[in-house]
Amino acid sequence: MLELLAPGALRFFVTTMGSTSISSLHEASATTVISMSTNHAPGQAVASTSAQPSATSPPVTQDLPEDLLAAGWCKCWSRREKRPYYFNRFTNQSLWEVPTTVQHDSISDPLGLNAAPVGSPRTTDDSAPRKRSSTEEPTAGLKRGRSEDVTPITPVTPAPRICKVTTEAPFASPTSKHKAPLVAFPVFWNLEVPSNVVAREMPPYLLFPPHPEAELCRAQLTARLRQHYQELCQQREGIDAPRESFNRWMLERKVRDRGTDPMLPSDCEPAVSPSMFREILNDIPIRLSRIKHREDAKRQLFKYAEAAKRMIESRNATPDSRKIVKWNVEDTFNWLRKELSATKEDYLERLDHLRQQCGPHLADVAKESVEGICAKLYHLACEYAQRVRSRHLEILRECNLPPDEVDSVTTSCMEERAVPCHPARLRLPEAPLPRVDLHVESEQACLRHRGEVVRVNQNYLAKLEQLYRLNCTDDSRFEKFLPRVWCMLRRYQTMFGLGAHEGLGLHGALPVSVFEALHRHFDVTFECFASPLNCYFAQYCSAFPDTDGYFGSRGTVLDLFPASGSFEVNPPFGEELMNSMVDHFENLLAASTEPLSFVVFVPEWRDPATPALLRMEESCFKRRQLLVLPFEHEYRHGAQHVCRSEELHIRALHGTAILFLQNDAAYARWGPTPERIRALLEAYRPQGRAPQPAGPADGTAGGDEAGGEESTAPSSAGGTTGSIETGGKLSERKESSDDEWV
Repeated sequence: MLELLAPGALRFFVTTMGSTSISSLHEASATTVISMSTNHAPGQAVASTSAQPSATSPPVTQDLPEDLLAAGWCKCWSRREKRPYYFNRFTNQSLWEVPTTVQHDSISDPLGLNAAPVGSPRTTDDSAPRKRSSTEEPTAGLKRGRSEDVTPITPVTPAPRICKVTTEAPFASPTSKHKAPLVAFPVFWNLEVPSNVVAREMPPYLLFPPHPEAELCRAQLTARLRQHYQELCQQREGIDAPRESFNRWMLERKVRDRGTDPMLPSDCEPAVSPSMFREILNDIPIRLSRIKHREDAKRQLFKYAEAAKRMIESRNATPDSRKIVKWNVEDTFNWLRKELSATKEDYLERLDHLRQQCGPHLADVAKESVEGICAKLYHLACEYAQRVRSRHLEILRECNLPPDEVDSVTTSCMEERAVPCHPARLRLPEAPLPRVDLHVESEQACLRHRGEVVRVNQNYLAKLEQLYRLNCTDDSRFEKFLPRVWCMLRRYQTMFGLGAHEGLGLHGALPVSVFEALHRHFDVTFECFASPLNCYFAQYCSAFPDTDGYFGSRGTVLDLFPASGSFEVNPPFGEELMNSMVDHFENLLAASTEPLSFVVFVPEWRDPATPALLRMEESCFKRRQLLVLPFEHEYRHGAQHVCRSEELHIRALHGTAILFLQNDAAYARWGPTPERIRALLEAYRPQGRAPQPAGPADGTAGGDEAGGEESTAPSSAGGTTGSIETGGKLSERKESSDDEWV
């Protein structure tokens, strides 16, 4: 009497019982009775079929080596494809090809970069401890699991790969020998370029090491601060907060800030931010939008006149101001009634005239209110920075670390000596880091902590892993890698905001071809404004040394004092930061006798002209100046670490000025010769890609790090149709040959 299994039950039995039962199943005689421990209702018979192999499911010989059987692999038959495949009962992985003995460790290598490729020759290590084979393992007490958990999935319909990684599990040492990684994703960086920068030795920063709990607290308070800003603008001025104004405010405040928080301002003078004050006044009485059609110009002129009249009547204005504004508004209304056939240009000219006549008087009546908005926001930021610091101290107390020593820590006096530039280091104690989970969705890696998820493309997570291996000195087992990545990603997400397209135009980077040309022809090895996400070189400065130092950041550029080296400079487009940058660079160039070069990329804003651009044009260290015209070049997307590949490159709506600031030694070594300039401009040419939109709303491409400035003024090209160049130390413009320009 023979009790048999259906093909589906046979497959389940194969994957459940292991290699011993697999091999014995086909060696058994036809009279062998195979019993399965299943749960049956009383009186229910066990299903049985013929033991002869069916035509659709031929017998499969388990000819795998013992190491693969011990790793959970078995050979199965696919009825759909009519051929055998290999299934792993431990990982639910299915393969058409014979698996290898070197298995992927999802803890030490979450991206699978060091996994051996399928079908590669097997390698064995006799010195490594061998797992006990399945023939050596006892099978007594083996229970049947749920069928949906162990049923193999054929390679035709693979299961989604989910990898949970916690800091409680040990990580493999990153210095262990692995096979050369196979990169299946595009790469937009070159981390193997050695640095030629020698700088003054940097003391450790007096900042708390990043912690997910403290970073979550900072993110929540910053979101609340953004909401306060919006409410203050609506309640006091009846307008929405200017777009990206909050981001530029934080950037401007950090240039002046001497506080202890790496992001929130807490010690600035003056309390009223010039950039925020200027941007709010620019939107009073209404925000002027971009005008495309004649009706839009007419409607905007009418709204501005109506809002100006309402504002001057409701505020405490002087009689003269009230009289001037009302007279100009009434004159505008009369003109609108008479000129029914006016063109778009007529309406724009009338609007500009009305703004010039009424703007100063409206600014006078709104000045006190706008200053109150700026001061209120700054004082709230100081309060929130103190709350974040208190949260850091609370975490130290929970971990039995002495928080009283934090206030007593001071920067030790270091000898001022020139050393090869090294990553930023922190001086304050670090608390143990909590668990962070990692799982993969399509091409993105998702890191989760207490329900807060941050995302990054897998190739950029591989980049962060490589930067971490190169620069981190206190985590050889990668036990703190995921929490530190989570903190860094959450910091930049908090900095730029959670709104749709918010901050994307403020975090752009140069194309890879431009970086390659800069390195090849000008020996550039260092970026002055970047982040771990968009840097091209392994050596760079960034906004946040506490989160970015583990990934190679040298700190903020204003804290860097190089004696020699060649630098790429693509700053955030904020006027205050660019002014401070020019001051810093001129002091460095004047103090150094070694080769020191800065290749600066800034927007060509001429209406009005940016003070920083005018100062660099008049600098005695300027060796040459170039201009790449609008729509003739591009930047990499501000959210390149999460965007799709077809969205990566964005055409610029404004011109970009390229200035070479060099001392005499650098000019002799890396001078901008015509051949080098021609190669650089050729690299700036879009590489056969279709034009992409220039970004949300304002279309600015921004700097490598943060900040930005909305450009509503057209770029000035000196009235010529070709590109423009200024050479030597003078600002005179001249026509250039077409072969030197994009």
